[in-house]
Amino acid sequence: MDNKTVTLTGKGLTIANIDAVCHGGAKVAIAPTALNAVKANRQVIERKVKAGVPIYGVTTGIGEFARIAISPEQGEELQKRIVYSHAASVGKIIPESDSRACLLLRANMICNGNSGVRPVIVETLVAMLNKGVHPVIYEKGSLGTSGDLSPLAMMAEVVMGEGRAFYKGKMMSGKAAMSAAKIKPVRLSYKEGLGLINGTQHMTGVGALALHSATLLAKNALIGAGMTIDSISSNVSGLDPRVHQIRNHRGQIVAAENLRRLIKGSQMIAHNKGKVQDAYSLRCCPQILGPTLDTIQYAETTHLHEVNGVSDNPLFFTKDDEYIAAGNFHGQPVAMVQDFLAIAISEFASLAERHTNRMLNPVLSGLPDFLVEGNGLNSGLMVAQYTQAALVSENKILSHPAVVDSISVSADQEDHVCMGSISAMKLTDIIRNTEIVVAIQIMAAAQAMDFRRPHKAGPGSEAAYKVVRKKLARLINDRPLYPDIEIVTSLVRDGSIVEAVEAAVGELKL
Repeated sequence: MDNKTVTLTGKGLTIANIDAVCHGGAKVAIAPTALNAVKANRQVIERKVKAGVPIYGVTTGIGEFARIAISPEQGEELQKRIVYSHAASVGKIIPESDSRACLLLRANMICNGNSGVRPVIVETLVAMLNKGVHPVIYEKGSLGTSGDLSPLAMMAEVVMGEGRAFYKGKMMSGKAAMSAAKIKPVRLSYKEGLGLINGTQHMTGVGALALHSATLLAKNALIGAGMTIDSISSNVSGLDPRVHQIRNHRGQIVAAENLRRLIKGSQMIAHNKGKVQDAYSLRCCPQILGPTLDTIQYAETTHLHEVNGVSDNPLFFTKDDEYIAAGNFHGQPVAMVQDFLAIAISEFASLAERHTNRMLNPVLSGLPDFLVEGNGLNSGLMVAQYTQAALVSENKILSHPAVVDSISVSADQEDHVCMGSISAMKLTDIIRNTEIVVAIQIMAAAQAMDFRRPHKAGPGSEAAYKVVRKKLARLINDRPLYPDIEIVTSLVRDGSIVEAVEAAVGELKL
């Protein structure tokens, strides 16, 4: 359990902070300046309600019903009914980490002081994080525009002491969970139903956690490529820094630098028997991996803008004592970059599968068929590549962008939506698939390196090999492969391989 405390200000929340809270159990605090900003902003809405100013979603209905006035006396009932009517998600229950991301990102957004809600709202969200009350939220139903209305409404139910939640690993009613955690449910006031649900915090939270995984995956993909270059005794002239400097792409330059460090001094490559150049999947590793590194960087920047910005409607401006109904709930920036990142991560898998194919094919590698001896009695890693091929094919289907679709809803009031929650779900699935594909590549490369002995690989490849062989014995005779794949996949996902490699060659740059 991480004892670190993440303090919310509305600004400065990082991907590492989000992971620390959502996966590491870090505690959350609210900066006093943020609470003061929320309190001052609330006074704007209260003054305007008293003055009889029509305010969308406060003294009017919402969506197509914005034309209908609501009396101040009906305001509290309206907010409760907004939550009820929007809690319409379906499908699987999202992971606890994703539920925590919804709580965390909505709390941080409110801390900017533009949502018009009372401090008790953000205080309750933070209390739920710190005491482990995790709303039951279904994965499907958000269009990503008007924000993640449906999943966040399921979160808001628990804030009200309704709906369902997990507490200490058990599912129970929201009322029971809040009571057990000694958190007082909130009776919603003006704007607070909308203030809890009208934003992109579900899709952005899922995307932020996916980015954390993507960063670790990128390092594993580089390591897998380095091990392949080593074990196939590739020609490495294509890694010469001069080649990449004259093309000017940052990611390509960085990828080539990492690969050089991983294989530096390799005896296996020195054993090369005069190859002039290799196939594209080897020769163009920096050109293929580099753009994905650039995409990860771009995606992180976009997500952090969203995480530390304000996605809500209507908005209240304390200094100007004004209210504006606008469209900051539209998830287009996040959805688009998640679709882009999904394509980029899929390329990690495509390259890893091609590398595995080359290692398994004796004509291409000079190694035994399917990296096993046995004169036909053994099939070796043959069908592990089938698994890779199946996952790569699935990734290609999932890589179709969701953001290009739009279905008009709410009587054509909401006539352009981004389908961002689908982008986030697809991205996560692609990352999980790709982790397995890269794990199989690393497993195959370790097996290939066994056949290259007594020659040693570069320091990065050797470090990765040792981690794998500590957990997984060399394949001599056929055995079920799924336990082997699970073992190496866990080493990819928990960072064990990366940690050992970086201890040997220094931090891998992204």
